[in-house]
Amino acid sequence: MGKRVLVVGGVAGGASAAARIRRLDADASISIFERGEHVSFSNCSLPYYLSRTVENSDSLVMMTPESFKASYDIDVRVNHEVCGIDRARKTIQVKDSATGQEYEEAYDELVLSPGSSPIRPKAIEGVSLPHVFTVRNVNDIVKLDQYVNRENIQDVVVVGGGFIGLEVAENLKEAGKRVSVVEAANQVMAPFDYDMSQILQKELCDQGVELFVGDGVKSITEDKVLLSSGRELSAQAVVLAIGVVPETALAKAAGLELGETGAIKVTPDFRTSDPHIYAVGDAIEVYQRLTHKSAKLPLAGPALRQARTAADAIYGMRGANKGVIGSCAVRVFNLNAAATGLNEKTAKANQIPCDSVYTMAMDKVGLMPGSSPVHFKLVFELPTGRILGAQAVGKGNVDKRIDVIATLIAMNGTLEDLKELELCYSPVFGTARDVVNLAALVGLNVLHGVFRQVHVSEVRDLVENHACIIDVRTPGEFEAGHLIGAVNIPLGELRQRVSEIPKDRPVYLHCRTSQRSYNAIMALKGRGFENLFNISGSFLGISYYEYFTDKMTGRDKILTAYNFL
Repeated sequence: MGKRVLVVGGVAGGASAAARIRRLDADASISIFERGEHVSFSNCSLPYYLSRTVENSDSLVMMTPESFKASYDIDVRVNHEVCGIDRARKTIQVKDSATGQEYEEAYDELVLSPGSSPIRPKAIEGVSLPHVFTVRNVNDIVKLDQYVNRENIQDVVVVGGGFIGLEVAENLKEAGKRVSVVEAANQVMAPFDYDMSQILQKELCDQGVELFVGDGVKSITEDKVLLSSGRELSAQAVVLAIGVVPETALAKAAGLELGETGAIKVTPDFRTSDPHIYAVGDAIEVYQRLTHKSAKLPLAGPALRQARTAADAIYGMRGANKGVIGSCAVRVFNLNAAATGLNEKTAKANQIPCDSVYTMAMDKVGLMPGSSPVHFKLVFELPTGRILGAQAVGKGNVDKRIDVIATLIAMNGTLEDLKELELCYSPVFGTARDVVNLAALVGLNVLHGVFRQVHVSEVRDLVENHACIIDVRTPGEFEAGHLIGAVNIPLGELRQRVSEIPKDRPVYLHCRTSQRSYNAIMALKGRGFENLFNISGSFLGISYYEYFTDKMTGRDKILTAYNFL
């Protein structure tokens, strides 16, 4: 007789663990218990049903109990909730939601994959009203879709500016709804640094989404959302996408150890404090390999790897667990965004000495149709040059650039490694020196003191304190928009006009691209100038950085006009 293996929860973690166990053991008796209606569905695709990008909700379901039985000889019981675990007797208590029947099942090995639950803060009045929704499964998204269409809803407020929040907002907007997004933090998309998130915030505004950051929700009524600032938003429907918490009630009741994050604590092979119980997915605590700290990471990719390792461990097979780095991607209307590793604020919060460079380059040769800029931020450790993370935003394939960085992080790669990385090149796919290679070169210049830099976040102070800023773009570019108080000395005229540039005070140079700024700095260094700084991110980056806050607060602008070309 083979092992009797029970799996609690389906989707990425549980379903994958069960399938792997079957591949390893043809004689195992395997059952999956899923309290919901669907055992395997594409939860990351749920928001796209709202716009009918996914035309049919049935398409969201990846496998049914019948297909699991036919393909893997796995017994799947949906609408069956596991209510308790008797570790001493090695049994679980199960309730059939359809009949109310309760029964026990014995196991040799048990795999927990209960997932996570959307947060419904009790501090917010009205979160239990019938027009307030969360998005966790297929039924949730169908109920939301049916409500907004049946009731002819026009005004929807999405609370939360993370992955689910922005994807729900985009798809509701595409479905013709008036959408507002409320985010309590000072930016959307926490994996991105503030400077990179501003690009996404401008895109949301450009697409007609009302965005409110740095403002929480105080209460929800039948037709309004009241914010902490006192602002009232019209809301016939509200979607809570504030975040998720790991489902640990079952594990906690069974006496399994929880970690410092509140999620289930597991060994490197995903065994819990009970040697016959494993746990994977959103409910567990993981090891962040860059901060060397415990963390939670509710992403499908890591869950799949965890499921395989746990299944292998059940059969005595050793697997490597190198921890997680947190690679992610999202589309926000016409922009794609991706990130991996640590952003700058997280690295600094963990006392990791670091710096960053913010560069822009075309995603393919400019002559090619569809060529567009990639905004790329690279974070690296000081003084080693070890790559800690990266973020990219653009209309093109930003994900492949971040995948390159994720691979280098896994190999403990440095700026030198990235500089020498040989990547595919064709004018229709990229440039001979890709933006990731360019970022490495700029990073090495900063690391080795070839030039000094200031970040886009520091430019407002420079302008307000009347710093000496030299804009080396062409006169036409300068006239289309420039920093107030900046002096235009085009790069081609720089060597002939050095007498106009002071040597007794800091000089800050910027252009449209970091390459041209670098050329300007090197030209001046060759003429004996030393107190030079490159403005990272260029005028394009400054325009994006300033735009949203200027628009929302009405503060004085530091530039004559924004230029996003």
